[in-house]
Amino acid sequence: AENPIIIGHEFAGELLEVGAKWSHKFKAGDKFSIQPALYYENGPVGILSAPGYSYRYIGGDATYVVIPNEVMEKDCLLTYHGEGYYPASLAEPLSCVIGAMHANYHTTPGSYRHKMEIVDGGKMAILAGVGPMGLAAINYVLHREDRKPSLLVVTDVDQARLDRAATIYGVDLAASRGITLRYVNTGTLEDPVKELKAISGGSGYDDVFVFAPVKPVVEQGDAILAFDGCLNFFAGPDDTGFSAMLNFYNVHYAYTHIVGTSGGNNDDMVEALEIMSKGLDPAGLITHIGGLNAVAAATNNLPQIPGGKKLIYTHIDMPLTPIADFATLGESSDLFRELALICNRNKGLWSVEAETFLLNYFDKHIS
Repeated sequence: AENPIIIGHEFAGELLEVGAKWSHKFKAGDKFSIQPALYYENGPVGILSAPGYSYRYIGGDATYVVIPNEVMEKDCLLTYHGEGYYPASLAEPLSCVIGAMHANYHTTPGSYRHKMEIVDGGKMAILAGVGPMGLAAINYVLHREDRKPSLLVVTDVDQARLDRAATIYGVDLAASRGITLRYVNTGTLEDPVKELKAISGGSGYDDVFVFAPVKPVVEQGDAILAFDGCLNFFAGPDDTGFSAMLNFYNVHYAYTHIVGTSGGNNDDMVEALEIMSKGLDPAGLITHIGGLNAVAAATNNLPQIPGGKKLIYTHIDMPLTPIADFATLGESSDLFRELALICNRNKGLWSVEAETFLLNYFDKHIS
């Protein structure tokens, strides 16, 4: 390519040098994350230009980058005050589910004003909800302080993934936060709509989020809406003709409605970084660890690689490795033996401790 770009739009790092123009706001040593949705009209490809998609000198899959002026002008360079680096790299996907929650709305009979947000104390369902983004949504719901549902039902048809989600985000954790959490395998139900509505007490769900672009799942979500229920179609289809049946009787008489979201804005990114600084750990999204040398193959073959997020440490060489394989690899590798021990102490998840060990093992200190 004549003008190659650096790929990778979900990333974090450390500022090494700051020019005079921005020295009042940032300093060397600051940890940062990037909001890639700049909406900068004069970007390389116009207003949709984004780091990781459009720029030659900034993107996540690099050892060092040069952050262009427009990133700061648009307030898209965000400092991170929490521990480690990987949480900040996951601020962007977390911001997407934060934005989805904020985008839902409800109505007041007799008024034309919409009340933005999920129903506080209401009933929520996340359908096809145990993939990486679904896990992020569950995590956010369980850690949010300003509002929460009283009932959260998460569905999928993959029992292994449901079991993993229940291990990471358990019903006891939810109960400690005043939320009744249920994981449901709809593939085993004779009548999923009937049984999901029964779990809600018969009323249906105030807020339903659909995390897979699958026609029956969308229609299932519509069918379990409560009065004034909001269906959020979060999953992005690649079929421009994708459609599903919608009950317009309920649209008219039961005030049901639909929204679609796919990303967050700057406020959502700031909220993501703040809530992680207070203790929300996004490690449940991560299933693989690798070095910069693994990026090309992982990117080209991503649809064929199972699991969740693939976390890349760009200053090391390491094959893309499932965390679940650490113990087996540890039989012949000191590195993986210790990483397996660390992850096993953390429910099989990545952690700041594991990250610190990995970087120290390779003698890689970001600065």
